[in-house]
Amino acid sequence: MRDNDISRRRLLGTVGAAGATGLVLGAAGGAAAHAAASGDVPTALTTLGSTGIPFHGTHQAGITTPLQARGHVIAFDLVPGAGRREAAALLRRWSALASELMAGRAAGEGDTGVALDAGPSSLTVTFGFGRSFFDRTGLVAQRPPQLDPLPAFSSDQLDKKRSDGDLWVQIGADDALVAFHALRAIQKAAGDATRVRWQMAGFNRSPGATGKPMTARNLMGQIDGTRNPKPSEPDFDKRIFVPSGADHAWMAGGSYAVVRRIRMLLDDWEQLPLTKQEQVIGRRKSDGAPLSGGSETTELALDKTGPDGKLVIPDNAHARISAPEQNGGAAMLRRPFSFHDGIGADGTPDAGLLFICWQADPLRGFVPVQRKLDRGDALSAFIRHEASGLFAVPGGPQEGEYVGQLLLES
Repeated sequence: MRDNDISRRRLLGTVGAAGATGLVLGAAGGAAAHAAASGDVPTALTTLGSTGIPFHGTHQAGITTPLQARGHVIAFDLVPGAGRREAAALLRRWSALASELMAGRAAGEGDTGVALDAGPSSLTVTFGFGRSFFDRTGLVAQRPPQLDPLPAFSSDQLDKKRSDGDLWVQIGADDALVAFHALRAIQKAAGDATRVRWQMAGFNRSPGATGKPMTARNLMGQIDGTRNPKPSEPDFDKRIFVPSGADHAWMAGGSYAVVRRIRMLLDDWEQLPLTKQEQVIGRRKSDGAPLSGGSETTELALDKTGPDGKLVIPDNAHARISAPEQNGGAAMLRRPFSFHDGIGADGTPDAGLLFICWQADPLRGFVPVQRKLDRGDALSAFIRHEASGLFAVPGGPQEGEYVGQLLLES
């Protein structure tokens, strides 16, 4: 059974017991192999477990893929002495491995068995290159200007040890064990040519947890992602993906990921009354509708005033300042994970947002919006940017290719 077949079934919402069983029987090293060894009759996977995402294609998976329940982001640095040849061998290994894992198959002879009983569970593995990668591999001439360092922002309190990196990997899945299994396999396959620079884990609401499809909420309880660009919009590809014919051909079909660890000061936020929280955001907490009225998807009425003559959506509200019409049409596809890494020494939760946004050009997407937010966003008093990275994510490989092949073999 091909991954494309699985994806079509997901869209139609008609994965039945027979189809799911077929997937299990084709998943070498998975639930069927275990059943055959034990003599048990394999049980059909649910729609959630049987959903597969193709590894090969015009774009890498994990960009327009629906939000997954679990995620890991990890950055690696090439070790001293490792260069272009080692990087090419690594990306070849990683690509072959990701293709197998995303199809619900085992990670080879050394598979840990962590995901033995599971299907692909919408697993995606996405690879990107940081600015320093091009210095390490002698490919500086191929480095696009879109990878120029992000400017400093006043709200930044960045930890350099948890920022940047030569190589970046994003892993997402709808099952926590499947996601961890992929993370462990990718780390082991990195071999001696790299060392881990940093790793972070996050989560979202599980698919099917709500009575109907909904925009996700963040840990502040706010609906987050209402005005995300949609693939159905005519200019979506132009905003999110690098076009063919661009100066750096190896990035055609690719995108740029900005990754930020944003700590939410939840104790302070939760002390605010509901009305004040809504004024900070500019939207109702209950349903995400703008304070100017309507439903979640209603356009902001930025000029609307109340009986007191004041703007209904305050001039420093997050929704107003970040609105595309307030930023020359700047847009980015936000695809974050929430995180909670325990309680800090001061007794406050180490929790917030692993903010990941995608755009064809961060100098026209993330940077102008963040600059404006930095100058007067009411939300800034309740968040802290603690880590940051910018990565070039090439287009998806075709059958028989590996991610970044056009760059590394140019």
